[in-house]
Amino acid sequence: MARYTGPTWKKSRRYGISLSGTGKELEKRPYAPGQHGPNQRKKLSEFGLQLQEKQKLRFMYGLTERQFRRLFEEAGNMKGIHGENFMILLESRLDNLVYRLGLARTRNQARQLVTHGHVTVDGGRVDIPSYRVAPGQVISLREKSQKLNVVEEAIEVNNFVPEYLTFDEDKREGTYTRFPERSELPSEINEALIVEFYSR
Repeated sequence: MARYTGPTWKKSRRYGISLSGTGKELEKRPYAPGQHGPNQRKKLSEFGLQLQEKQKLRFMYGLTERQFRRLFEEAGNMKGIHGENFMILLESRLDNLVYRLGLARTRNQARQLVTHGHVTVDGGRVDIPSYRVAPGQVISLREKSQKLNVVEEAIEVNNFVPEYLTFDEDKREGTYTRFPERSELPSEINEALIVEFYSR
């Protein structure tokens, strides 16, 4: 199954969260899309809630179903809580960390920076968005890419870098200092429902 390339704003309104992280999708119309958007009273079944939670997280990080499932199964082989481990693995992706550092305004933009070869990890160029960054590794932009307009704009509007990252704005360089704690990950996601979904 290919990556979703349709209208992301509709998806954000359908699930009631900003999938891009900017919050713009829900500013004017914070209700589901469609003719009856504000007045929909559809009650979801238990399966429907689990599926919705899974899709919400999958679209948020921009993964295909196969990538998402593979990562979920890998998290199950790790010590600790399955759902939390899964969230940490998602958060450790290179494209996500480029976004979290504020070098891109959305995860899609971060993915593009990575695939176009603008990003380095420990000084070596990496063009794989799903590359898993380990704590202690340094993420930066290539010298030629540091003055890109999209990067300048993203840094200008970014006012928050998570505590598990350090960022040097002058060098355009950040370090993944440690794995995030659950309290530092998206609070609108109930990962227990995703574990239940795949345990059916």
